[in-house]
Amino acid sequence: MKKKKKDIGLDVKEPEGVCTSIHCPWHGKLKVRGRIFKGTVTSVKPMNTAIVKWNYFQRIPKYERYERRKTSVSAHNPECIKLKTGDMVTVAECRPLSKTKKFVVVEKVIK
Repeated sequence: MKKKKKDIGLDVKEPEGVCTSIHCPWHGKLKVRGRIFKGTVTSVKPMNTAIVKWNYFQRIPKYERYERRKTSVSAHNPECIKLKTGDMVTVAECRPLSKTKKFVVVEKVIK
């Protein structure tokens, strides 16, 4: 009997790995909602956490120019997604998992 694929509501690929974490959107009960970003992993040192950073441009109307800005968030790193520093990932917003973690990694983007 084939195992039914879980649909998390996003157009992303399911990871090949398997995990037992309840905070995994694929294998656990965590629901994703809200904002979705693509970013680069800058650190995986905290336990089950990845620090993800992405750059964007902010328009300054007074000077009619743009400035570069960056955002860094802590995201839950499920066991089934093996991450290293420098990987491109997709993160999605979820309920607060801790004081600083309000995002979860849902896909490792293949370059």
